[in-house]
Amino acid sequence: YGGAYENSKLQPLIDNVVEKLVASSERPDLRYKVTILNSPAINAFALPTGQLYITRGLIALANDTSELASVLAHEMAHVIASHAAIREDQVRQAALVSRVASDVLADPQMGALALAKSKIAIASFSRAQEFEADGIGVGISSRAGYDPYGATRFLTSMGRSSELRTGNSKTDTRTMEFLSSHPATPERVANATL
Repeated sequence: YGGAYENSKLQPLIDNVVEKLVASSERPDLRYKVTILNSPAINAFALPTGQLYITRGLIALANDTSELASVLAHEMAHVIASHAAIREDQVRQAALVSRVASDVLADPQMGALALAKSKIAIASFSRAQEFEADGIGVGISSRAGYDPYGATRFLTSMGRSSELRTGNSKTDTRTMEFLSSHPATPERVANATL
């Protein structure tokens, strides 16, 4: 992601937003450190330690502070809900089931089938975590005084941006979503609007 992007005006703005979000979250005792990444890609992610990463491309796509706050609150929600630890545990369990089928039962095909089924289940679970993080994030950002519809606006912009990059607005998202760890953007917009 191009390393850290240093900007003396942007970093304090983001740190201020995070401070307000933390104070309004379910876990005001947690601390976060935000690193802006020097990349035009539209992405943000969180580590279980509270380290949040957000790209220049995502910041540029956000139209206002409420949209930016919705993304940051979404990433904080992953930390609050311990999503990474839960997902890691599921991956370990899937590997164990696959190994048992391959090694103990001496059936490599059964092991491969078990691993494929596990990957589908993990992808589905990851999509559920994204919906949960969207819901928690909207609550945090609205309690912090940001427009709760910032998430809906940002997700809509992100969907349009994706369509422009791929050059195809008629793609069947159900096919692409099958193994994706994130739900389709229209579903996320509908969920965030609730």
